[in-house]
Amino acid sequence: MVGPMAHSRARPNPADGKPPVRRAAATVGVLFLLVGVLGFVPGITSGMDALRFAGHDSGAYLFGVFQVSVLHNLVHLAFGVAGLLLARTVTGARAFLIGGGAIYLVLWLYGLAVDHDTGANVLPVNDADDWLHLGLGLGMIALGVLTGRPSLTWRCGA
Repeated sequence: MVGPMAHSRARPNPADGKPPVRRAAATVGVLFLLVGVLGFVPGITSGMDALRFAGHDSGAYLFGVFQVSVLHNLVHLAFGVAGLLLARTVTGARAFLIGGGAIYLVLWLYGLAVDHDTGANVLPVNDADDWLHLGLGLGMIALGVLTGRPSLTWRCGA
C-alpha cells in the first residue's frame, strides 16, 4: 500500500488509543517498580551488607548515590503498584500523578527539614534523594496537569 495510510497501517499504534495521562501514569508506575526492585539488587545497590529496614544508618546506596533502606524500596514498590492500578482510568491516573507528585514534594520538604544523621530520618534520605524527590514531585504534577487536560478540537469555521 502506498500513500498516507501505508505507514499507519504498517505499524500498530504503540499507545493503543489510551489517553496520554493513563500512559504517563503507567510509565511512572513501571519506573517506580523497577527502582524498588533495583534497590534490592547487589551491584546496582552498593553496600547491601549495610542495608537496614529503616533509619539513617542504612548504608545501602542505589546506583551508589541514593541512600535506600528496605522501607524506602517498599515505598517505591507500593508507588509502582498504585501507579499501575490507578492508570486503569483517566481519573485515577491523573490523581496518581498529581497526588503522588504532591507526596514527593512533601518528601522533599521532609528531606530539607530532617537532620540526615538522626533517627528522625526514617526512610532514609540524603541530599541526592532530596533533589530527586523535588524533580519527581514537579515532574509528576506536570505530567498529571499537562496530559490530563481534555483535548481541544478546533474546527475551521466553527
